[in-house]
Amino acid sequence: MACWCTHSICYGFHCIPVGEGRNDVFSAIITRWPKAPSRVVYDFACALGPYCWTREPEFFGDTQFLVDGFHAPGHSKCSPAAFLKSYSAVDANLTHINSSAAECGNSGMTRIWKSVSYMGQTHAILYCWAFISVWNRLQIRGLYKKAGELL
Repeated sequence: MACWCTHSICYGFHCIPVGEGRNDVFSAIITRWPKAPSRVVYDFACALGPYCWTREPEFFGDTQFLVDGFHAPGHSKCSPAAFLKSYSAVDANLTHINSSAAECGNSGMTRIWKSVSYMGQTHAILYCWAFISVWNRLQIRGLYKKAGELL
């Protein structure tokens, strides 16, 4: 599991031996952030929010948990109050959030999936770390290039 900012830069990753669950995301956030993020955009934020608020209400008390635009249509039984799109309709600043940044980053990670599947845990973690480091550097260079073109 990787945590991405809205610019497709990976803040970090967490190795999960089996399918990802709410506790994996909860554990990754609470062990790596000294203060909870103000906003978490995640495909199952509708379940993650209540889970985090129940387990650590003080830490996550000011955190918004929002389902990204890509996954929202599949959440037909969830309240629209969990969707980024609902908040964007009221707060224009939220329309600029790239809610697909994680999907872009995760699709980039598929480039190494097969290689990593043949590695032991230590080598796989090092390989992922190296790939993400290069990925982040390329994303940062791209941001600076775009900023230079605007000036």
